[in-house]
Amino acid sequence: MAMASLDEVFKAYDVRGTVPDQLNGELCRAVGAAFARFAASPQVLIARDMRESGVELSAAFADGVMSQGADVVDLGLASTDLLYFASGQLDSPGVMFTASHNPAKYNGIKMCLSGARPVGQDTGLAEIKSEAAAILAGGGPPPAAKKGQLSHRDVLSDYAVHVRQFAGDPASLKPLQVVADTANGMGGLVVPKVFEGMPFGLEVLYGELDGSFPNHPADPIQVANLRDLQAKVRETGADLGLAFDGDADRVFLVDEKGQPVSGSTTTAMLASEMLRTHPGETIIYNLICSKAVPETILEEGGKPVRTRV
Repeated sequence: MAMASLDEVFKAYDVRGTVPDQLNGELCRAVGAAFARFAASPQVLIARDMRESGVELSAAFADGVMSQGADVVDLGLASTDLLYFASGQLDSPGVMFTASHNPAKYNGIKMCLSGARPVGQDTGLAEIKSEAAAILAGGGPPPAAKKGQLSHRDVLSDYAVHVRQFAGDPASLKPLQVVADTANGMGGLVVPKVFEGMPFGLEVLYGELDGSFPNHPADPIQVANLRDLQAKVRETGADLGLAFDGDADRVFLVDEKGQPVSGSTTTAMLASEMLRTHPGETIIYNLICSKAVPETILEEGGKPVRTRV
């Protein structure tokens, strides 16, 4: 596979393309070996979303990692933020197979170093691309003398406990009725587990994991994909609606009237709450936020930092 083909799938912060013409097992095996060499860790975590292609592609990536002598811990089906949590908890580099909000024919690879430190174009992705190209051209490193081992681990319960601690004492929370549209994505696995033991009534729309997205695209930034959630919130008189993307690392809010809440408003609300409990801290926000976000952070005594993602 030529470098030109790698140019198609290596983006600024991840690897992403259509399966199998742009992304296939051969490429993933090479990227796995290249990532293992770049990360230089004895252990790599691998997780995937519900896309059918993820089974083959993640297995090929794992084979590439193990060919360089590193062990692989398979976390199975997971959300992307669960993978990042595990990277911190287990102090290991991590890899997530997902195409997030993209259609079913896509898949992709998000990578991080231990502690969920990002791997992007300027922080290792260019080196991984170059190494993968050499491997695909037949000039890569030889296999390690001893192949790494594969094991499996479930960290979903630990992750759910971690998320719930952000909400504080459950007894201090107001009981709410919540509708979550998980769009047949990984929220269908993660959201019910996180809500266990919380004083909220939860109704899940499209909670079955199905990478063909039979009901609507898992892209909540498009208002058209919120319609079923809006209708259910109004129908049931729920207090809040949550709309997740495919790998459940993004969520958009719908208020009690079924109206979408802007991402900037949500970010400003979260920043204000974080600064209430962590005064003077730095809050990172991304490019698409309105100026209300840094203004709110400054008003609350925090330090706003704008970033590309």
